[in-house]
Amino acid sequence: MKKFFTLFLAAVFSLGLVVGEASAKRFGGSKSFGKQRESVSQQAAPKAPAAAPAAAPTGGNKWLGPLAGLAAGGLLASLFMGGAFDGIKMMDILMMLAIAAAVFFIFRAMRRNSAPQPIPAAAGGMQYSGYSQQPVAQSLAGGSTPATSSTRPAWFEDEPFLRQAKANFLRLQDANDKGDINDIREFTTPEIFAEISLQIQERGSKPQHTEVVTLNAEMADVVTEGDQVIASVRFSGLIREEEGASAESFNEIWHIQKSTSQSNGSWFIAGIQQAH
Repeated sequence: MKKFFTLFLAAVFSLGLVVGEASAKRFGGSKSFGKQRESVSQQAAPKAPAAAPAAAPTGGNKWLGPLAGLAAGGLLASLFMGGAFDGIKMMDILMMLAIAAAVFFIFRAMRRNSAPQPIPAAAGGMQYSGYSQQPVAQSLAGGSTPATSSTRPAWFEDEPFLRQAKANFLRLQDANDKGDINDIREFTTPEIFAEISLQIQERGSKPQHTEVVTLNAEMADVVTEGDQVIASVRFSGLIREEEGASAESFNEIWHIQKSTSQSNGSWFIAGIQQAH
């Protein structure tokens, strides 16, 4: 019993530091969720830039948290019980890791169950340089454009849309770092807002700073599907998610949509898709 309590204490301290170590992520957490379009992801991707050098050596940083946690757990157990690490073998270490993993998944499940319900984003949305105005559909052979067409709208212009899309990308990275869910709500559909809110809740109150070193944006596709116009923008470049770490390349597609039935409707992020 004494030995089990020692292992449990060490595992709990290790868990706390492991969760903190893994929580620093850019907007979206490098995940794919929401609307996905395989036809867009299969397009030729831009060549990834070389990673920027780190400000300081960071090799092995991901192990510092677990090792420090084990050491702290062993130290406290030693203070209370004496000889915390006496006779510890490989099976004991594996048991520590198993206990830490079990506690981690329990905490994660509890956080998901307690996640706040998102507020619908119907009143918000982003503006893209005049694209809040939806022109009336052009007539074809005496009739309007069918609602089920998958064609690129004739009124859409790439350059001003991409310019505003890059500005919004930077703004959302900052809002994500600050945990500003009110700002994020204005830019996202309810589904995307729920996922981002959960990611922010899971990382807790730990501050983070995301540095966008280089940012490229290109239009991957623009289509009308049903009652939605979907603009798919491919973002790529270099991003630094932790201070002192190397800037890493990223390549993802944001699917941004607006309703064709609302002439003054705003655009909302409906999906993020990793494009490796």
